[in-house]
Order: sequence, then C-alpha cells, then structure tokens
Amino acid sequence: MPRVRSPLTDLRVMCAVIRRGWVRVAYEGANPVGFIVCEGSRIHGLYVHPKARGRGVGRALLQEAKAQACQLDLYVLQQNRGAWAFYAREGFAEAGRGIGAGNDENLPDIRMIWHAREAL
Repeated sequence: MPRVRSPLTDLRVMCAVIRRGWVRVAYEGANPVGFIVCEGSRIHGLYVHPKARGRGVGRALLQEAKAQACQLDLYVLQQNRGAWAFYAREGFAEAGRGIGAGNDENLPDIRMIWHAREAL
C-alpha cells in the first residue's frame, strides 16, 4: 500500500475517529491486535496485525459491526485481493467498481455491500 499521509497526519485522523466513537479494538490479552472503523453502516477500515491474521480477529470485529446494522458497505482496493476475498467470504457482494477518485490512494477500488438476511 502506498503511503499517502505522514505518520503525524495518520495519528491525527485516528484521534479524530476515536473521539467520534467509530473505532472498536480487538485485544489478545493486553495487546491490541486489530481494529475496525465504522461510521453507521460505512466501514472505513478494518486492520489486523499481521501476526494475528488467520485467528478470527477480523471476523470478530466484522461480526460486531454486523450485529449493529442491517446493511454495511465499504470500499476495498482492487489490488488488495486478500481483503477482497475476506469480505466476499463474510457475505459482502460487489456493488460497483471505481477508478480510485474517491480514495486516498487514488487506486482502483470495489464497493462491497452486506445485507442482513432478516432485512432481505
């Protein structure tokens, strides 16, 4: 992934979304291993530490977000095939593709949507 902001700017952005209450953190013991940034039905980010991947951390964070909504949507970069496949396994469907005009990286992306079964 290309670096699009300075570390200081990243820190400021994270502080702002934390203050807004959009962030949920997953821990293993006392150690944070992942987080999700969710504003209503929009998932802005889901990150799991590389050493914690494959242990259900991302799935648990996503399940918590699903429990709070009847629909979720997100954008994933087309080149991030691992994330794209993860969201598809978790019930998200492709809803459109873009050239990256709306993301920080200016890279082609995919909009994905999840609907709760009860809402369908």
